[in-house]
Amino acid sequence: MEEKEILEELLELLENKQYTTLRQKLAEMNDADTAAFMEELQDEQLLRVFRILPKSNAADVFAYLPIELQQFIITAMSERDAASIIDNLMADDATDLLEEMPASVVKKILASASPETRRDINHLLRYPEDSAGSIMTVEYVDLKENSTVQEAIDRIRKIGVDSETINICYVLDNKRTLLGTVALRYLLIMDPDEVIGDFMHENVISLHTLMDQEEVARQFQKYDFTSMPVVDNENRLVGIVTVDDIVDILTEEATEDMEKMAAIVPTDKPYMKTGVIETWKKRIPWLLLLMISATFTGSIISSFEGALSACVILTAYIPMLMDTGGNAGGQASVTIIRGLSLNEIEFSDLWSVVWKEIRVAFCCGLTLAAANFVKLLVIDRVSVSVALVVCLTLIVAVLAAKIVGCTLPMFAKKIGFDPAVMASPFITTIVDAISLMVYFAIATNLLGI
Repeated sequence: MEEKEILEELLELLENKQYTTLRQKLAEMNDADTAAFMEELQDEQLLRVFRILPKSNAADVFAYLPIELQQFIITAMSERDAASIIDNLMADDATDLLEEMPASVVKKILASASPETRRDINHLLRYPEDSAGSIMTVEYVDLKENSTVQEAIDRIRKIGVDSETINICYVLDNKRTLLGTVALRYLLIMDPDEVIGDFMHENVISLHTLMDQEEVARQFQKYDFTSMPVVDNENRLVGIVTVDDIVDILTEEATEDMEKMAAIVPTDKPYMKTGVIETWKKRIPWLLLLMISATFTGSIISSFEGALSACVILTAYIPMLMDTGGNAGGQASVTIIRGLSLNEIEFSDLWSVVWKEIRVAFCCGLTLAAANFVKLLVIDRVSVSVALVVCLTLIVAVLAAKIVGCTLPMFAKKIGFDPAVMASPFITTIVDAISLMVYFAIATNLLGI
């Protein structure tokens, strides 16, 4: 049965109040699919469906819902029921939810939650936002170095069901210092009387609690792990980060960079969930700044009115020169921003990057100028002198655009700004002004106007 047919069947059961059948259908579905179905419901229907979910599924389905729907459900429930949901969520998911809710609501929910849940959530809330400590979970399997394999397996059976993952277990001493790791598959094949400390993997790659989440994602990408331990300054294990959190981080960071590159203040809400006024607030600051900065372009054109009136044909090529320069700068900036985000480029590579972009710009500029020169003479039928002015400007504009496009993001990162801010809209404004000044300077000298 197709997804659309399943959705229609579930909606029909809900509308006909066949709750027993609906409950059975939902229990058979994947939790993520159930959450997707609930996202399509009206508020009243959403609450009704959530209340008839089997208790064994409710918390798992809840974790897949968007944050705004989670908040709606939690605030609509009694404090005891809300606390029950929070208790059954993984600590990192519960923390993400409570961080977005009003303090008064959080206080009431935590008051009804179990002491263990309160401890874990408060533990995570004290770390800076977007740090490894804020995204980690405290539900993991820890073992003692002097434990036997049989004792380790017994412990996994006892606490594994509430752990984020049991594939990798972490070996600690009495001070909770991280000594090594043991994979579950080794425990299953080793002799039951073997001691963990004798065969554990001691060369452990770990994350620090204050490490930025982007760097955390890069560590996962580098080592291809599904989970990594998080330690404090004393190398004591305080939590783990799992690959499902990294997928969320990569999506969040990519979206944020795309918004910055398009001159939009980043938002964490989906497009369809963001109101008109909120969208306006996110877009208007940069539009105002870019509009004001673009007035310099108008000032340059005004100051060369005499040259334009003496050779009106020059006006026709201003848009082409500005657009080509902006596009060339955008190509360079996007490439460099991507390289910076992946740590492929460092500020120490500045001169190597500039030299490479100069050579690329020269090749691109010559190709564009040659094609444009033929077009100007054959199709537009302008004079050779005017064609030379346009083509020389084109070469210089592309060269300037490439240099500006590669250096601005690198300088931005050097002084602590996000390189994505220095993307196409900002660079285009600068390159437009440079292109016009070069255009009129070359025209004045070659045409004598």
